[in-house]
Amino acid sequence: MEKERGKEQVQLQEQLPSGAAKPDGSELSAKEEKPRSTWSWVFEFAGMRKRDYVLSVVFAVCKVICIVAPYVVLAEVIRELFAGTDDFAFYVRDLCIMAVLWVASALFHMLSTTASHKATFYVLGSMRKRACDKLTRMQLGDVKAQSSGGLKNILVERIDSIETTLAHILPEFTSNLLAPVLILAMLLVIDWRIALVSLVTVPLGFICMMGMFKDYDAFNQRCVDKTKVLNDTAVEYINGIEVIKVFGKTQSSYGKFVQAAKEAASSYVDWMARCNVYFSLAMSVMPATLLGVLPVGALFVSGGSLAAGDFVTCIVLSLGLITPVITMLSYMDDIKALNIVMGEVTSIIAAPEQVRPAQTAVAPQGNTVELEDVRFGYGETEVLHGVSLVAREGQMTALVGPSGSGKSTIARLICGLWDVGGGTVRLGGVDVRDISAQDYNALVSFVSQDSYLFNDTVRENIRMGRPGATNAEVEDIAKRAGCHEFILGLENGYDTVVGSGGERLSGGERQRISIARAMLKGAPVVVLDEATAYTDPENEAVIEESVARLVTGKTLIVIAHRLSTIKDADRIVVVDQGAIDEEGTHEELLAHGGLYSRMWQAHMSVKDSLTEGGDAA
Repeated sequence: MEKERGKEQVQLQEQLPSGAAKPDGSELSAKEEKPRSTWSWVFEFAGMRKRDYVLSVVFAVCKVICIVAPYVVLAEVIRELFAGTDDFAFYVRDLCIMAVLWVASALFHMLSTTASHKATFYVLGSMRKRACDKLTRMQLGDVKAQSSGGLKNILVERIDSIETTLAHILPEFTSNLLAPVLILAMLLVIDWRIALVSLVTVPLGFICMMGMFKDYDAFNQRCVDKTKVLNDTAVEYINGIEVIKVFGKTQSSYGKFVQAAKEAASSYVDWMARCNVYFSLAMSVMPATLLGVLPVGALFVSGGSLAAGDFVTCIVLSLGLITPVITMLSYMDDIKALNIVMGEVTSIIAAPEQVRPAQTAVAPQGNTVELEDVRFGYGETEVLHGVSLVAREGQMTALVGPSGSGKSTIARLICGLWDVGGGTVRLGGVDVRDISAQDYNALVSFVSQDSYLFNDTVRENIRMGRPGATNAEVEDIAKRAGCHEFILGLENGYDTVVGSGGERLSGGERQRISIARAMLKGAPVVVLDEATAYTDPENEAVIEESVARLVTGKTLIVIAHRLSTIKDADRIVVVDQGAIDEEGTHEELLAHGGLYSRMWQAHMSVKDSLTEGGDAA
């Protein structure tokens, strides 16, 4: 079966066009051995907006022409002044031409930046959409391996940081490269010797600039790493503020945040301090064209090989020769930063994703879940070692075992949140990897112990189980799930906004709403991972009774630490150290006298001690 799957993926890869997605989710380029450049990604993200970048460059060229043309007019004015021309109308006409050209250059600049900004904002939006969409198709383990603060930093701050570079780099580079070329051409026409002398300071300035870029990658990576640590620390500090206050860790936790902020700031300050000397030298030396033009030009004028009027024109032109080059060089740092950010974003976009067919070829026959010799690991560490079990349709199968034994990992593999490293997970006799993602999502409901609610109303959070459900259906499922009463007691009932992550509700209330949402979905396979972990005993009994009614005839897989909640399960599977230790009914496992029996005795002794403590009180 695995060989056939491999052949299918090879055939699929051969049929894919350049730039399409491989079966593992990464991007194919025209030449596989060569990594894609930053600008190839930019133009791909730009899509139809590439024409705006083209327009931006066209307008930038027009702007440069309007900037350089006044120099030609000015040269004519200077020659006429040295010739003794006293025609006032001639000077007024040339001055008016220069003024019109100045206005035109400003107009073309506005048009150029407007077009480039339109394209850039589209690019940034496309980057975020592609990256966020890719996260939904990646395996959960690959997503959870990245810190939430780091992902948020990439998708928000890091992408925002390249807006100025993307919006200005094409038009500014075009204009700042073309302008000195045209000016140098004019100097060469007037006197090639002066043109060469005016460039003497450029190599000296470049030598100074090279000092700035020494160890650039190391310094920049340090800044990126320290900024990510700061983001992670800030998220941790804000999310854990309640625990921090309760345990009196305000000083130490805040100190950790302050330390991260200091290190992040120092990484930038140290880098800038190191570059400051080189930068100051470069900015002082490179524009000083007159250091060579004035003495050499004066020598040529005194020798009669250069006219005085042409000398003055050369002085004026040389003043505008290097400034555009400096402006262009100022973007080098931004271009390097752009490359790094684009690499971070495209590493998400090109990451492997779960391979699922567009359509299900063979429909599952029934809803029995089977795991056959399943192996799975996080990175290089294998945590499931040849797990095989069957959860039959219409029955309740419970997974129990010590913490860290692999129960939740099994549940997530059944839900398709990860792909197995070896072996097979089947639903209704069909490998889950042969079922389309849309079909499989409709067949399985999952409620984890960390129930997440969106910053919306209670009603809409429940309705997410089946978006087309009516208000009456939402309320009916809430009643059947045992959460109708407490919802009515909220400030605005079903229209109460629960806050980000459901922060305005208790842990038990969040879990009960999550269960109602899963039940509304009506999937034939229901996986509950410690779904009553935060519920008090009184409400736990209500929820268990409600769940029992709602999952009648469904395949129910339950993970529980409180063994008393699953003793009536049709089959109990004991997981230990990533393998199946034993399985059977409650009575069979007690009679076996293995791990389950010892866990049950420990569980009952704890309950007895709590009961005795309550009686004594």
